[in-house]
Amino acid sequence: MIILLNGSFGVGKTTVARILRTHLRGSAIYNPEWVGSVLMRAPKWIKLKRTGANDFQHIELWRKSTITGIRLYHWFTPGTVIVPMTFSHHDYFNEIVTGIKSFEPILRIFCLTASLDTIKTRLIQRGTKIEGKGSEWIARRIVECSNAYLDNSFGELIDTEYRSAKDVADHIATLLTPKR
Repeated sequence: MIILLNGSFGVGKTTVARILRTHLRGSAIYNPEWVGSVLMRAPKWIKLKRTGANDFQHIELWRKSTITGIRLYHWFTPGTVIVPMTFSHHDYFNEIVTGIKSFEPILRIFCLTASLDTIKTRLIQRGTKIEGKGSEWIARRIVECSNAYLDNSFGELIDTEYRSAKDVADHIATLLTPKR
């Protein structure tokens, strides 16, 4: 099984993934953001096919490497692979989901949500600048994500507003437990 934890920056995806991993024996976390960070820092002479700027999700190679990375983790992990990632572009999200389903039919997608004010507070608490020069990208992206997650097209909505990461992870673990 593969679990995709979608949600805005600052909603708690990585923290929830770490706690959820303790519930799922033999599971592993694959975070494709590190590949994106490397690609964003690639020299300009390396021509990467992009459909936009300032977000590695616009890089075709990142999307393909995300699917490949999840597949590799899936091969070498005895249990579930948990993937925390922020998707707000339907086309990119669908590309990744289709790619995953090509090798693993059991894919659960949860979209962690919270109000924009809560997201901002959580980002500030972790030391992320959300206002002023240099913070335009994150400020724009958290608004985009908040708007995108008003419906469930990015996964089963899980409200994190007044809940601890442990409570959210415990809730997701319960949703994964087969009903008898």
